[in-house]
Amino acid sequence: MRLSTVILPVQRWSKGRQIWRRAEDLGFHAAYTYDHLSWRTFRDGPWFGALPTLTAAATATERLRLGTLVTSPNFRHPVSLAKELISLDDISGGRVTLGIGAGGNGFDATALGQEAWTPRERADRFGEFVPLLDRLLTEDAVTQEGVFYSAVEARNIPGCVQRPRLPFAVAATGPRGLRLAARYGQAWVTTGDPKLYEEGTPAQSDEALRGQVLRLGAACGEAGRDVAELEKVLLTAFTPDRSRMLDSVDAFVDFAGRHREIGFTEIVVHWPIPDSDFAAEQGVFERIATEAVQQLG
Repeated sequence: MRLSTVILPVQRWSKGRQIWRRAEDLGFHAAYTYDHLSWRTFRDGPWFGALPTLTAAATATERLRLGTLVTSPNFRHPVSLAKELISLDDISGGRVTLGIGAGGNGFDATALGQEAWTPRERADRFGEFVPLLDRLLTEDAVTQEGVFYSAVEARNIPGCVQRPRLPFAVAATGPRGLRLAARYGQAWVTTGDPKLYEEGTPAQSDEALRGQVLRLGAACGEAGRDVAELEKVLLTAFTPDRSRMLDSVDAFVDFAGRHREIGFTEIVVHWPIPDSDFAAEQGVFERIATEAVQQLG
């Protein structure tokens, strides 16, 4: 069981640098950040770009894996994104994981002046975005004409430090997204069942997550892949017991142990932000980082 954190890009780098270094010192497997233009209750406050933040974090750390949770087509194009990812992978010495998803109806969906896409349109674009990005990160030159995304003699030399490319952690719960995860993912990401966020119980959430893992296994079987090849990542704070799991080391060990039994191999917790949905006692959080994984074995 791996324990990672997600650090929202809400701090000027003079303070942010200290947080990313502290995440490495605490022994987290990885530190991710959200790739949004703005997000929910943080919209009217500071919010910095994900890839510049990760680039700075790469120069401030040595061992910590870095990544997005998650990048989406909402305001990204595969050609420009591939160039930035190859650069980031080089700067970090091959420590980058790309979390990638279909996007949603948040502020990113309309920030470029477009109408928000329907769920079907998001799935259609995601289904074209991921295979093209895969080619761009593994081939020196790519030409491809798509319905939504095209590349014309796009050069990506020398490619990623990680071979054949940096890993994809595909966020998905629907059948089309799970098929993409099975074909292109080195990891799969979920936040649970959003319908249970407000009124559900931990037991209902666990059952829903079991169902998602089973459906991932079926998608992998259809793709001729062993589901064990994929890391299973749970991004926390969106399940019914979100407010209790960081109350103590014991509470977290219980939470993580239940989800390990379901099949998850990596748990991601949010770095505490006072006076927000991610508020937590910093001392307890750091004890969880240093003690919980040892208890889980």
